[in-house]
Amino acid sequence: MSDQNEDGYKAMSAEHQPEEKVFALPATMPRRVFAVVTLGGLGLIHFWILLTTPPVALIGKVFLLAMGAVLLYGTYRLWVSTSRDILMTAEDVREEGGRVLCQIDDIHHVQRGAFAFKPSNGFVIVLNDNMPSRRGWAPGLWWRLGRRIGVGGVTSPGAGKAMADVLAARVVHRRLDEQAET
Repeated sequence: MSDQNEDGYKAMSAEHQPEEKVFALPATMPRRVFAVVTLGGLGLIHFWILLTTPPVALIGKVFLLAMGAVLLYGTYRLWVSTSRDILMTAEDVREEGGRVLCQIDDIHHVQRGAFAFKPSNGFVIVLNDNMPSRRGWAPGLWWRLGRRIGVGGVTSPGAGKAMADVLAARVVHRRLDEQAET
């Protein structure tokens, strides 16, 4: 007897199954395409200027070549990083591929106000003081500087707001549980 289901996929035992997602924050295709076309177009404009009306100074040529290459590489990174969703599970916030952004228990609060330093259509997760200061970036999806994780960019505004509200509610619920225990 085979341990495959009717679709032909191998069945996983309960301890090896991935944790069930509570909420998914995907990159929307129109915003994703617009960001890629804009950034890639800017990189191509640098190469076009270099080929059609090159600067006299060598440093100007090097600058246009370097900036065009950096922008095209950034375009590639943007396309790859926005192919994954941000997932919120009962335990953590992670990328679809498994990269953990933070544990739910490590969140101090969530900022999503108009004057918060946050990505477009997104929110900022502020971690507890005892968290190590790290950096990370998935262009168009999230960034991390120190204790702050900015989530958003090419994501849907409504889905970003909903995820921020759910995270904020979980933080408040956790604090109420901690107060009830003491």
